[in-house]
Amino acid sequence: MVVKVYGPHFASAKRVLVCLIEKEVEFNTIPIDIIKGQNKDPDFRYHFHLELFLSFKMETTPYLESRAIIRYYAEKYKSQGTDLLEKSIEKRGAVEQWLEAEAQNYHPAICTLVIEILFARKNGTPSYAKAIKESEKKLGKVLDIYEEKLSKSKYLAGDFFSLADLSHLPFTKYLADMGKMYLIEERKHVKAWLDDISNRPSRKKVSSS
Repeated sequence: MVVKVYGPHFASAKRVLVCLIEKEVEFNTIPIDIIKGQNKDPDFRYHFHLELFLSFKMETTPYLESRAIIRYYAEKYKSQGTDLLEKSIEKRGAVEQWLEAEAQNYHPAICTLVIEILFARKNGTPSYAKAIKESEKKLGKVLDIYEEKLSKSKYLAGDFFSLADLSHLPFTKYLADMGKMYLIEERKHVKAWLDDISNRPSRKKVSSS
């Protein structure tokens, strides 16, 4: 069955798309405009929830959270494409640890910056300098930890590309749009890591679509 991905232009959906490409899973994208509230349109909601119902009936994933989705597909199709979870318990544990670091520490800081800078700019609403300053400081501290880890291994969970690395790609690209790339560039190991994972064919394909 072909996987359907809603809202392909949004960061969380791109996380899923990169995973599907790495796992060589066929998919279709269905655009929605969350800014205009299309996701709240009764007709869309009816068809969307019908798709989820069919997913349950056909034993495919009905998950809505992007990290749950990429975990699901990395496990379901572990015998094909890139191994994004690794086989040993120790390595799998490392992947999960850094996925949680992204979700609980990296993402909240960078997401606040995106909301306060990019969303505010696009919507013509005021941004809050205090929130920007605090989030920038928090992100810097997180990246200091990444810098130390990446000085010892090529990727976050070890010397292999995994979901932990992949999960960082969608929101990190916004740093350039916000004029905050110095946070990456002043940390040489973080920069080398980001250059590496950003140049993967899967990420380039999603970025160009």
